[in-house]
Amino acid sequence: MSLFDWFANRQKAGPISKDRQEREIADGLWAKCEACSVLTYTKDLRTNQMVCLECNHHIRVYSDERIRQLIDLNTWIALDEGLYATDPLKFRDRKPYSDRLRETQDKLKLMDAVQTGLGQLEELPVALGVMDFRFMGGSMGSVVGEKLTRLIERATRERLPVIIICASGGARMQEGMLSLMQMAKISGALERHRAARLLYIPVLTHPTTGGVTASFAMLGDVILAEPKATIGFAGRRVVEQTLREKLPDDFQTAEYLLEHGFVDAIVPRTQLKKTLAQLICLHQPSIAPTHLPVHLTSARSLHVATPEA
Repeated sequence: MSLFDWFANRQKAGPISKDRQEREIADGLWAKCEACSVLTYTKDLRTNQMVCLECNHHIRVYSDERIRQLIDLNTWIALDEGLYATDPLKFRDRKPYSDRLRETQDKLKLMDAVQTGLGQLEELPVALGVMDFRFMGGSMGSVVGEKLTRLIERATRERLPVIIICASGGARMQEGMLSLMQMAKISGALERHRAARLLYIPVLTHPTTGGVTASFAMLGDVILAEPKATIGFAGRRVVEQTLREKLPDDFQTAEYLLEHGFVDAIVPRTQLKKTLAQLICLHQPSIAPTHLPVHLTSARSLHVATPEA
């Protein structure tokens, strides 16, 4: 069939029907941006790290995709994959907590709301924790706290930088005080890591709220955030009712926090891996591979948004 015949057949077929378009979207061939509604070929979107090519909106991604974006191929070593939560409080809301856990684990093929492991980032060894918002809103329960604490302690022993990708609705209410205790446990491990003069970088993604914000998300040596991420402790409505005043429209956005000094830099996802590698090289130049490009070993090339003096 000639190219002319192919186009002629396409014209005879007429425009793509709504049913066919919806089927192709459902099959995962195309993705629709939730900000500008533009349809993008999924492969192109993944190549651009799930950042909309039209409006630069950062589409939410989850733990497996984050690891693929940040860690060099075939260098990921998962840690503590077998840890799982129990139900010591026998908690029940609309359904027992134990049933909710089991259903979520079966659906996502994850044991809890964080994946931890060791790997290489631009050939630099790192300890990485990645929270997954799909798992009960990325809530911080005892397993999340234990896995992150073990990761940090392993990094301290092996003198590795720690990176945690934060995405959470806060503490897991079904575990009550046991969940709140994780804030102190992780913070204690980070203090020992700091005392060993080692680097810790949290990356705040949409959303980072509650007890995670009140603990390890804000304890970094350098705190990075993705553009337009929602970051805060209590919800906007709760804060407005408490203060009895109207808050700015951009309240609890990454840009607002950068302006007020709570975040050190806003880094687009497409630049995140190189920026992290640069920060690690600046902090621990002895571990930087000698073949890295000059821009990864020079402080002058850190092209990220920073607060004005």
